Amino acid sequence: MATPTTVAPVVPPRAPATAAPHRRLLGPGWPLSVLYLGFPLWWALGLAQVIFFVMAVAMAVILRRQGPLRVPRGSTPWFLFLVWMFAGALLLHATAPGTVPGGGLSRVANFAVWAGWYLAITVVMLYVANTAAQVSTQRVVRLLAWMFVVTSGFGVLAVIAPTLEFPSPMELVLPHSLVSTNFVRTLIHPSLSSTSDFLGYVQPRPTAPFPYSNAWGNNLALYLPFFVLGWCGRDAGWRRRAAPFVLLASVFPIIFSLNRGLWISLALAAGYAAVRLAVNGRARGLQVLVAVLVVGGLAFVASPLYDTLVLRVETPHSNDRRAGTAETVVVTAAHGSPLVGYGTTRTMQGSFSSLAGGETSSCHQCAAPPLGTQGFMWRLVLTTGFGGTVLCLSFFAIQFWRRARGPDPLDVTTCTVLLVAVLCFFVYDSLGSALFTAFAAIGLMARRDLATRRPAPTGVTA
Repeated sequence: MATPTTVAPVVPPRAPATAAPHRRLLGPGWPLSVLYLGFPLWWALGLAQVIFFVMAVAMAVILRRQGPLRVPRGSTPWFLFLVWMFAGALLLHATAPGTVPGGGLSRVANFAVWAGWYLAITVVMLYVANTAAQVSTQRVVRLLAWMFVVTSGFGVLAVIAPTLEFPSPMELVLPHSLVSTNFVRTLIHPSLSSTSDFLGYVQPRPTAPFPYSNAWGNNLALYLPFFVLGWCGRDAGWRRRAAPFVLLASVFPIIFSLNRGLWISLALAAGYAAVRLAVNGRARGLQVLVAVLVVGGLAFVASPLYDTLVLRVETPHSNDRRAGTAETVVVTAAHGSPLVGYGTTRTMQGSFSSLAGGETSSCHQCAAPPLGTQGFMWRLVLTTGFGGTVLCLSFFAIQFWRRARGPDPLDVTTCTVLLVAVLCFFVYDSLGSALFTAFAAIGLMARRDLATRRPAPTGVTA
C-alpha cells in the first residue's frame, strides 16, 4: 500500500517592503492658507504687502513642479498686455509733456515693484486654475470670505480705537533712511486708521490691514461676494448663523470710512446680484436680498449713520483733484506716447492751476498727485498707453462675458467681483491686493474649462 504524499502549502511570495508614504508638512493649497489665514499676523509684522510676493513665488514653484501648465481661455489679451507693459521699460527715462524731468533709479525701482505685482496676480490666476484637484473651490472661496471677516473686524477696531498703532519688526530691521520715507513707512507701520478733516471735524477712516483707507474699501468690496457665497449657503454650517452678525458689524466701518467708491461698489454688486438671481429664476434668493435691503435701508436711515453718509456725499473734496489728474493723464499720454505710455508714473510740474503752484505746509492738497495715481485706469493709460489699456480691459471683458449667463452661484459671485473690480479702476489704485483677489476669481472661473475629466463639485451652494 502506497503511503500518501504530503503536499506542502504554496506560500505566495512576500511583496517587497515599501517605504511609508511621505507626509508633507504643509497641505495642498498652503500658499493661499498661509497668506490669508495668517494675514493679521503679517500686518502686525509689517509684511502685509511683501507676503503677496512671497506666496506668489511659492505658487510659481509649485506650478513648475506640477507639470504642464494650462492657461485659462481668453487669456491672450492679458499675456500680450504683459509684453506691452514690459516694453514701457524702454521709456523710463523719457520726459512726458508737462512733467518733471529726470528720475534715474527711482523710476527703475518703481517700475520693478509694479511689474512684480503684475506677475504676482498672473501667478495666482494660474495657480488657482491649475490646482482644482488639490485645492477645492470651496476652500478658495472660504479663504477669500475669511478676508472679509478680517477686513471688517479691523474696521470695527478702527472705529473703537482709531489711534492704535505700533512699530513693526520690519521698521526695526530696515535702515532708518528707508523707513523715514512716508511711502515705505505707510506700508510697514501697523495702524488701524488714518484721519481726515474735510467734513469740518476730524474723522478716523479704517485702513488696517491695508496701508490706505481707499485700499481698505477696495478690498472689502471684492471680498464681500465671496463672503456671501461661502458663509450664507446651505452648507455653510455655523458660518451661516454667524454671517448676519458679521454683516451687521461691517456696516459701521463702511459708513465711517467715508468711502464713496466703496458705497457705489456695494450698490452695484447688490443690483447686479438681484438681476442675475431674477434671470436665473432664483426667486427665493431674490426675495431674501430685497427684504434685507429694504429692512436694512430703513434701519440705516433711522440711525445717526445716515447723517454721516449725507454729509460725505455733500462734501466732494477730492472730485476736482481726481478729475484734474484723469484729464492730465489722458492729454499727456495722447500727446507724448499714446501706444505704450511711459512705463511708470510721473510728477506733474506745478499744480492744476499754475506751473508755480505746489504743496505748502498749510495746504497739502495744493500739490497735484503723481500722474498715474488716483485710479488704476489712469495708471494703465500713463504707464502702458492706450494700447495696453485696451488689452487689459479686453481681458476682463472676455472673462466676464464667458460666465455672464452662468446659473451657478460661483458664476454670479466671480462675475460680480470682476464688475466691481473694473468699477473701482476709476477711483482706486487697484494694482496690489485688490487685483490679486480679482485674478483669483478669474482662476476659479477657469477651473471648469480646464478640467480634463468630469468637473469636480464646487462645494458651494446658493
